[in-house]
Amino acid sequence: MLTPQGLKGKQYRITGNAYPRLGRPPKKSRKVFALLGALLALALIGLGGVQLWDIFTGKGKHASAQACANPSGKPLAAPTPDAGPTAPGTAAAPIDPAAVPQPAAVTVNVYNATAKAGLAARTAEELKKRGFTIGKVGNAPAELDKKVPGTAQVVAGPTGAGAATLVGSVIAGATSTADARTDATVDFVIGDSYNALLDETQAAAALAAATRPVPAPSSTGSC
Repeated sequence: MLTPQGLKGKQYRITGNAYPRLGRPPKKSRKVFALLGALLALALIGLGGVQLWDIFTGKGKHASAQACANPSGKPLAAPTPDAGPTAPGTAAAPIDPAAVPQPAAVTVNVYNATAKAGLAARTAEELKKRGFTIGKVGNAPAELDKKVPGTAQVVAGPTGAGAATLVGSVIAGATSTADARTDATVDFVIGDSYNALLDETQAAAALAAATRPVPAPSSTGSC
């Protein structure tokens, strides 16, 4: 080896522990992306494990059923006992249209449960004009006198359900109740809020709503 002048025969020596790099130094962004990718992979693995657990334990199916039954997400209220007769202004269960007779086949007893004199006679005359057959007309029995706060109370037996639906359609907000009578007569008991019968167009619409069939629930299991 040749020795440069001035070194007096000494040779070069490599000192220190640093060596030149042969490639590009890694960028910090690559390390950040690698870390994010690892975190995302761990999150996906964890989510998949939770879903598999729900499937095998049946919790997912139970939650789906609750979501279908209660789409609002609010806690369901406890069922309340049957409140009895339909309250004024509420819709009763639809009835088969074939069970609704013609007005001429329905005998209506008109009773006045208010303090207004002559109201039963005037109402009976209006019902007669609509084609109904009028039976008894007078004051309401003691158990109903001054005790009907709504527009009217329609009372019929089991065989008069269709007739009661027809009579109830001529007055807005009537309450329907049943008794043990064996014939198909209907009692029309006038209440404190009664003003007048619905006109024929409104009565026809009310009857159509009362006899509209209820769609059968879907059996596909979807919400």
